[in-house]
Amino acid sequence: MRPSGREFNALRQVSIETGFSHHAEGSALIRMGRTEVLCTASVEGRVPPFMRGQGEGWVTAEYGMLPRATHTRGEREAARGKQSGRTQEIQRLIGRSLRAVIDRKAMGEITVTLDCDVLNADGGTRCAAISGAYVAMVLAFRQLKAKNVIKSMPMLGQVAAVSCGIYQGNPVLDLDYAEDSAADADANFILTAAGGIVEIQATAEKSSFDEAAFNKLLGLARQGTAELFKAQKTALG
Repeated sequence: MRPSGREFNALRQVSIETGFSHHAEGSALIRMGRTEVLCTASVEGRVPPFMRGQGEGWVTAEYGMLPRATHTRGEREAARGKQSGRTQEIQRLIGRSLRAVIDRKAMGEITVTLDCDVLNADGGTRCAAISGAYVAMVLAFRQLKAKNVIKSMPMLGQVAAVSCGIYQGNPVLDLDYAEDSAADADANFILTAAGGIVEIQATAEKSSFDEAAFNKLLGLARQGTAELFKAQKTALG
């Protein structure tokens, strides 16, 4: 039995609320169980210096956790004067995941920045951030198209992410903190609705796992992201 009482192949309850941030070009508050992440998309009419003159846009991301998103207060990274390695790794992952489904030539020379702020953390924050940021990004592009800033939607596909792991010897979908902290192995799967793999992060925490176990995790991830794709489409209308 999982700590949450869920079946091995069950996602936590998922909801995506759009328009949560009043001023951003696109925003989505995604809830996966007790994990809540606010994703906002901001648009700038320029690209980083290394991309100027290429006729392509850029999509990037920043990630952070509120001090009491976890059981104990975490120090604000701004107060320390630098980001942790974990933060940098996660925000690069989010950026890579979103760029995988974008035609950057269709954007023109603009930048979309996705800010993913964890309000409450109960495992799977990076996966929730990717799934929510996709929705915020699409909303921003819709606004740009409505204002004739871009001629067409630059979306090449749909992307979502979910965690899977081996808990007490059993492959399970969508780890919460209780499972993640005690898992034999855990993995994050970033997949497209067309069946493509954007990235997989898989780690043996206590003992190694074989190819058969990995394939079971991948199968669970495909099932979980299929549900997330539906939630994204529902949120986008």
